[in-house]
Amino acid sequence: MKRTVPMVIAAVTGFVLIVSYFIPLTEEWGSIAMQWFNVLAAIAFVLGGSNLMRMNLQKISDRRPGWGYAAVTLIAFLVTLCVGLLKVGVQPTESFPTNAWAAPYNQEGSFLWWLYEYMYKPLQATMFALLAFFIASAAFRAFRAKNPESIALLATAFIVLMGRTYVGGLMRDVLPASLEWLSFDSMTNYIMSVFNLAGMRAITIGIALGVASTSLKVLLGVDRSYLGAGDE
Repeated sequence: MKRTVPMVIAAVTGFVLIVSYFIPLTEEWGSIAMQWFNVLAAIAFVLGGSNLMRMNLQKISDRRPGWGYAAVTLIAFLVTLCVGLLKVGVQPTESFPTNAWAAPYNQEGSFLWWLYEYMYKPLQATMFALLAFFIASAAFRAFRAKNPESIALLATAFIVLMGRTYVGGLMRDVLPASLEWLSFDSMTNYIMSVFNLAGMRAITIGIALGVASTSLKVLLGVDRSYLGAGDE
């Protein structure tokens, strides 16, 4: 029962959503299924939060390597959860001037908004800024003219890089109108709108076929990986 019931629920829900998408008369079925999905997602968030607390508390209690990071994670999680649930710093709105709880939790000026704008966003920007250095080092190792394929990759990357900078527009202004297509930004636009777009469409089609085949395997009960280890 622990495996059969989840399989039946997943299959029925999946086929209901497919039918509701293609048949207008059954569109309401899909809306009802999505409402149940939101309920289950809320329960999953609660389970995920409790599991996060349990794992980090256990790591701190056992003084495992990196327990300090676990403490920071736990404190950040609890602070964000509390200020979001209690709507700390939220001011009443014109619709409900006497009840601040009726205002949105992410209202501008609230403590949760402050955490997002002045802590989460700077940390996110820092992480992506550090990733730029790793990408640059990886590109330096990959873009080496060892064979015709790597030469083509290096030349294309150089053109696109120059076309996305100030040099691309400056080169177009210097060249005569008849040779404007030789400017870096013109070649970059051509590469991105023809070669890159064709490749992205091929990748998207492949992804769509993979998603369709995997979804059918899940709906028909062939793929049971979402139920945990083992196929019994």
